[in-house]
Amino acid sequence: MNRLVDISKPEDIFEQYRQTPIGLLLEYHNLKKPYDTYIQAKLLVGMCMDNRKHLHIPDNFAFIIRSGGANLRYSEFKISYAIAIGGIQYITLIGHNNCGMVNLNSRKDLFINGLTEKAGWSKKEAEEHFNYYAPMFEIGNEADFVFSEAKRLRLRYPKIMVAPMLYKVEDNLLYLIKEN
Repeated sequence: MNRLVDISKPEDIFEQYRQTPIGLLLEYHNLKKPYDTYIQAKLLVGMCMDNRKHLHIPDNFAFIIRSGGANLRYSEFKISYAIAIGGIQYITLIGHNNCGMVNLNSRKDLFINGLTEKAGWSKKEAEEHFNYYAPMFEIGNEADFVFSEAKRLRLRYPKIMVAPMLYKVEDNLLYLIKEN
């Protein structure tokens, strides 16, 4: 995690993100900047669906897409809509440490048993479901995945600024990810 940059003062925000909605997100969340009023979203946030994460941002400031591991591969139409119709020019991807989408195979039995006991699935159906979808949603290392997803989105949407971040669940703060 030595690629993570602590944001404890405005000067810690990477220069390219200052004076942008990405910088504002960091100021609102980490630095407790007083909220401004927004009529329309300025930012698209892609973040994990994990319930341990909550962003401190003003109402109407951001569109938020939650998906396991902050994996937006299957949300491109929603991203395109936010850009084309919502006017979004900035995206931040927020992964988090201790993510359940890392090493999914270690939870295979729990997953299968959970679907059979709690959802009424047969063991065969649950296992086929896991085997089909787990490779699509496995993210490996959280910071590496968010960084690679940011690179992918930059190639897909070359005029859009995309910032990779990591949320640490133990301190509830956002960290920028060094890219080189």
